Amino acid sequence: MRVHWHRRLIAGVALAATASLGAAQGPPSPADVAKAVRGYRAAHEQPIIQELVDLLAIPNIASDEPNIRRNADRLRAMLERRGFGVHFFEIPKRGPIIFAELAAPGAAKTVVFYAHYDGQPTDSKAWTGTGPFEPVLRTDSIEAGGTLRPFPGAGTPFRDDWRIYARSASDDKSPIVALVAAIDALAATGIPRAVNLKLVLDSEEENGSPGLEPALAANRDLVAGDVLITGDGPVHPSGRPLVFYGNRGVLDFNLTVYGPVRGLHSGHYGNWAPNPAMRLAQLLASMKDASGRVLIDGFYADVAPLTARERAAVDALPQNDAELMRELQFGEPDGGGRKLAELNIRGLRSAYVGDESQNVVPDRAQASCDIRLVKNIDPDRQIARVLAHVGKQGYFVVRDREPTPEERRSHPRVARVDYGGGYPATRTSMDLPVSAAVARVLDEALGGAVVKAPTLGGSVPMHLFDRLGLPVIGVPIVNYDNSQHSHNENLRLGHFWRGIETYAALIAALQW
Repeated sequence: MRVHWHRRLIAGVALAATASLGAAQGPPSPADVAKAVRGYRAAHEQPIIQELVDLLAIPNIASDEPNIRRNADRLRAMLERRGFGVHFFEIPKRGPIIFAELAAPGAAKTVVFYAHYDGQPTDSKAWTGTGPFEPVLRTDSIEAGGTLRPFPGAGTPFRDDWRIYARSASDDKSPIVALVAAIDALAATGIPRAVNLKLVLDSEEENGSPGLEPALAANRDLVAGDVLITGDGPVHPSGRPLVFYGNRGVLDFNLTVYGPVRGLHSGHYGNWAPNPAMRLAQLLASMKDASGRVLIDGFYADVAPLTARERAAVDALPQNDAELMRELQFGEPDGGGRKLAELNIRGLRSAYVGDESQNVVPDRAQASCDIRLVKNIDPDRQIARVLAHVGKQGYFVVRDREPTPEERRSHPRVARVDYGGGYPATRTSMDLPVSAAVARVLDEALGGAVVKAPTLGGSVPMHLFDRLGLPVIGVPIVNYDNSQHSHNENLRLGHFWRGIETYAALIAALQW
């Protein structure tokens, strides 16, 4: 169902719930802001959801230039309607990086907000019941038996457990809509903004953000500020709100192992012609031991240790492994549960399986891998260690090309490594005044249940902002079980509502 509406920003018109928040009494508390915004949201759920649904319905794969442009134009209109000045940094054959500014009268500090509006590639056949760009509402998660239901009409409230299913419902379109909804709520309730706002909306984060560095270099003034808040990522797996002070870096590589130049009959040639699928499995197994520790020489050599404050924060994180294992249906965590894996095999391919399987010795086997990087690990140095490890296992290694016939004949084992590049980790000190201020606002606005983590497990190119001197702090709002990067990506509405309150509290009450 579509709700037809026109939003007007009416400065100075306050809801009854905010009558006590006048300027004469000084800045409102984060808890008062959250309460006032909650009242505004309850009265405006339909138009807020409609704006999100309209944005989700536009396909947003980074390589789909026409539709990425449609997303950018829609976002420009949304931001200009709230008074932002908007600037596009054009990237050839890609969507633009969007910069936007909204000043607050008398504000001494500027917050830069980062999110991305592109999404991961999709496999429409894997989605349950609907397509990735057909936003739908379910009564709960699919795993919990949630069923499709119509979007309600005016006067019917949305339930917290309802979920919107669509690509980028959580990663990252909902944080963008939550932010503009927070601005609307503050304007409508007469609560002044305490900080100037700048936005950076990335068009190809899911493709490694190759255009972000030149965009920032050409627009230093548009990102000058005091702190960067990123809305990317989920809340803590315990379900509690999260503030994080860094993120891991990442590098990608593809590994191909070669056998005969063409597939061979396994009865005639099996156990004689080298089987690349078996060899690839053995090569990958040589990279990690049974406890999950990476065996590549020097892999941990440059790791920057956690500070005492960061170690204490890690020790204080909620322990919810048992609940997660039960939900995800496995009996033992990798590495004994000590840490998330640093080397990940994200895909394997060789010949065919299932109904398409054939009795062949395949000609090649391929693995797609990623390595998550912690502070002080250089991506290029780390991939060099991977290459050296492959060579030590007896492989002749070629980079980013097919081996020649002569190379295949001359070497008993041949492997190809394609390095997709990467970027380093970022970690902001938890001892900075702004670090404490963000945590304080969230604790007061959300009732003190906020988890403080030194680092997010995922990767976002925040090192580029760190180089500009901006402390980077993450304030995600979406549910942890959102299936981001996979089929059936979703957004739990209770988290979305709380996210609007969170961002409004930061905009109205952040001081340091």
